Amino acid sequence: MLTTRPTPTTIHIDGLPAIHPNAAGVDIGSDEIVVAVPPDRDPQPVRVFHIFTPDLEALVAWLLACRIDTVAMESTGVYWIPLYELLEQHGITPYLVNARHVKTVPGRKSDWNDAQWLQKLHALGLLRASFRPDGEIAALRTLVRYRAELIQHRAPHILHMQKALQQMNIQLERVLSDIMGVTGQVILRAIVAGERDPVALAHHRNPACKSSTETIAKALTGTWKDELIFVLTQALVIYDVYTAQIAVCDTQIAHSLAMMESRGEKDAPLPELPPVKDGSKTKNAPPAETRAHYARLLGVDLVAVMGLSASSVQTIISEIGTDMERFPTVKHFSAWLGLAPRNDISGGKVLRSRTMKVVNRATQAFRQAAQSVARSDSALGAYYRAMRARKGPQQATVATAHKIARIVYHLLKYGEAYEAESADAYEQKRQERELRQLSRRAQKLGYTLTPASSNQPATATEPVPT
Repeated sequence: MLTTRPTPTTIHIDGLPAIHPNAAGVDIGSDEIVVAVPPDRDPQPVRVFHIFTPDLEALVAWLLACRIDTVAMESTGVYWIPLYELLEQHGITPYLVNARHVKTVPGRKSDWNDAQWLQKLHALGLLRASFRPDGEIAALRTLVRYRAELIQHRAPHILHMQKALQQMNIQLERVLSDIMGVTGQVILRAIVAGERDPVALAHHRNPACKSSTETIAKALTGTWKDELIFVLTQALVIYDVYTAQIAVCDTQIAHSLAMMESRGEKDAPLPELPPVKDGSKTKNAPPAETRAHYARLLGVDLVAVMGLSASSVQTIISEIGTDMERFPTVKHFSAWLGLAPRNDISGGKVLRSRTMKVVNRATQAFRQAAQSVARSDSALGAYYRAMRARKGPQQATVATAHKIARIVYHLLKYGEAYEAESADAYEQKRQERELRQLSRRAQKLGYTLTPASSNQPATATEPVPT
């Protein structure tokens, strides 16, 4: 029978009080895992385990025998996921830490030193856990990321089709905005089926296509070659395979969303939503009912936010989750996304102010949303144009993405419906704000602003001394 010794209430490490006295450090690799516990818990405080499931279970049993209640782990790739989930199942709190925060290990670099260094830093409370959503959102994120990979892997085969057409001087991409659109796909499938007459192919034109039938027929006049037709056929077949698998993935995502409980009203039905925004066209968009599933799950319709589509909302929710309590304030949320400026201060002076470089799919979705509102007649569009005039397009994109992220945080945290603001209303508020600033500056200098007539500029009147 295992006998346990009571853990002292106060433990000091190198003269410093321990925040997590029952902490362990784990360095995870592809072949083996090195684990370090406090030196007083076991005669052999550093051990090596293999990555097989029985070895992971033995690792967790050893940690429980050493009275460990939290573990800091450093890893790359996906090697950490099985151990992370196993630790959660046994009531041990895992901390997945950023490798950049612990990269400077004193002494010779080795896995043993890394594990011991992680254990010491975690015991002193010097490590922060990386964000990881709950199990349902983590499962949804796996499906959404896999769907994005399917779309990414399908794209090169579209390039193969374009290249084959160009080599035959079939300039279809010059007359169609997308060769995989409605008109393009019908023409491509007719070519693969054996049709070679340019006029007959051009008559497959969709009425919404901007190019005329004569222009399309002219672009479809070229030199047909059997080997390039073969390449075109193979690429189209593979394209169809990926498209079919994307549809299957969408079905699985919809099933996962249907099984998730609403964060707002319990057992809430699918809401009836208004049509999407005018001019909103998203390529590779999920099925239409996906928007309703997310609106039921969240209690608010994020697609109503200017710049956001069903695809971007799906990406954002699968990355950030639905519980905004994980982020204490909107500033924490913006900083985690890498959209808030980070000031490097030394000696009381700001050395540099810039946003952090993060690899985050939610951040990319917010940036794309910011770029999509650049020409819109909305408050966000007016804000983007004002920032672009002041600081350039790159910083305007970051600033607008930051504003959209703050809106999403507020909607998710408080469950309020989004109310769009027009560009005219935004400009009126901006003018009122500038007028208040000018009034304060004039009053500070001893002047009083007086409104000008319609034909005369505004004037500042100096007060008469008494």
